[in-house]
Amino acid sequence: MEKTPASPQKTKQSLFARSLNVIERVGNKLPHPATIFGGLAVFVILLSWLTHAMGVSAVNPADGNTVTVNNLVSSDGFRWIYTNVLTNFLRFPPLGYVLVVMIGIGLAEGTGLFSVMIRALVLSAPKKFITAAVVLAGIVSGLAVEAGYVVLIPLGAMIFHALGRHPMAGLAAAFCGVSGGFGANFFIGSIDPILAGISTSAAQIIDPEMVVNPAVNYYFMIASSFVVLFVGVWVTEKMVEPRLGKYEGNAERFAIVQLTREEKKGLRWAGFSVLIFIVLMAYTVFPSGGLLRDPGTDSVLHSPFFTGIIVGILLLFLIPALVYGIITGSVKNDKDMMKHIIKSMSGMGSYIVLVFFAAQFVYFFNYSNLGLIIAIKGASGLTDIGFTGPVLIAAFVLLAAFINLFMGSASAKWAIIAPVFIPMLMLLEPGYHPGITQAAFRIGDSLTNLVTPMMSYFALIVTFAEKYDEKYGIGTIISTMLPYTIVLSIIWIAVLMVWIWLGIPLGPDGPIFLN
Repeated sequence: MEKTPASPQKTKQSLFARSLNVIERVGNKLPHPATIFGGLAVFVILLSWLTHAMGVSAVNPADGNTVTVNNLVSSDGFRWIYTNVLTNFLRFPPLGYVLVVMIGIGLAEGTGLFSVMIRALVLSAPKKFITAAVVLAGIVSGLAVEAGYVVLIPLGAMIFHALGRHPMAGLAAAFCGVSGGFGANFFIGSIDPILAGISTSAAQIIDPEMVVNPAVNYYFMIASSFVVLFVGVWVTEKMVEPRLGKYEGNAERFAIVQLTREEKKGLRWAGFSVLIFIVLMAYTVFPSGGLLRDPGTDSVLHSPFFTGIIVGILLLFLIPALVYGIITGSVKNDKDMMKHIIKSMSGMGSYIVLVFFAAQFVYFFNYSNLGLIIAIKGASGLTDIGFTGPVLIAAFVLLAAFINLFMGSASAKWAIIAPVFIPMLMLLEPGYHPGITQAAFRIGDSLTNLVTPMMSYFALIVTFAEKYDEKYGIGTIISTMLPYTIVLSIIWIAVLMVWIWLGIPLGPDGPIFLN
């Protein structure tokens, strides 16, 4: 009996899956991110010695002074390293930002507020809008990434299955919102202070006084949320679900758990508390002479409000979480409150270790002047070949997307990329504000989050899929999510190009170009 030859589609999928397996094997062989940063710090030390010996220098176009390499393999360099290791760690902006905001996020997760918000959003939507509700819930879940991956993605599959639709389509729609929405949200989330802190450290290579606030991409994030929402719905209903066809598996349909009376009451009062908090904060900012305006200039952009916005973000999470916990009984006393916060903070150990080594790399790079020299020469080279316009930003988006295929941690990637590209783009004519470089990075990272096995939750998503068919694996997830990556790439980059062309600010104190 002759064997039926494999169809071209199956052969193509097989080749594609094998290619992804190679990527997975290579990625799994990479050291721990903290080890990578430690190695990069040592590399900077050796490179500073080599380039200093070679007499490498550059003329700073900002002031006309010649910039030379500070040799870290010297008496002065060794003394600087020995006396600044602790200082580097403590002054690294992302450390304090993250630890502070995690107090509020930890309480919101521990009390169940985030999970209930996601369920309420999805369950209250009409059936014809259920795809949009799932994608939208995924975008909003970016406030607490773990809740999105752990709660919403399996919930999306369960909801679609319960409604007689293919569960993989629901999983894909939720995955698009959660992971593809890394660069999009309607609110300032926990990742924003991290990226802004790293951007600040990189920008200060050129301008020691520059501070990138966590809301620097906020306007563009809101617009991007609509991009992700539109693409997520369209691709799910027009491409992914028709390709999947009718679900033929035998997974049991689960009843969707409705919100209890206590959960509804808690959610309602948590919403009231947020409104009251926003009104009170607005009263400190919008009236002339407001408490959190700059007392000297009465400015809002350069004011205590944005300087200390991390405290505002903390309270935005903490207050409704506490109200919800009290109403539902998940917080009965101060011990319960602290238990939820401590549980969340206890998971930050690996991040703190990562930050220690990342801080050494960033500040070694800064002290050596290698970052400034690379930025000057890189900016000059780009200018000479005429590669300085929006096309350069689009190319950077694709570069970030490519790097993301091999390295999962967003903050780790940005800590490596930012010290090179932020100063370089700042030195172009006209110079790009760090906010646009950060926004481009977030788009690129979002695009391939959906298809890279290096993403930390990818294995978990495969596990969710296997519940509906044991044959589902990495290749299934990749082939299902690839249409989202392709369509998002085209539309999102186009929106960014139009945004730059129109010169719209990216967010508060987030112009496209430097003054």
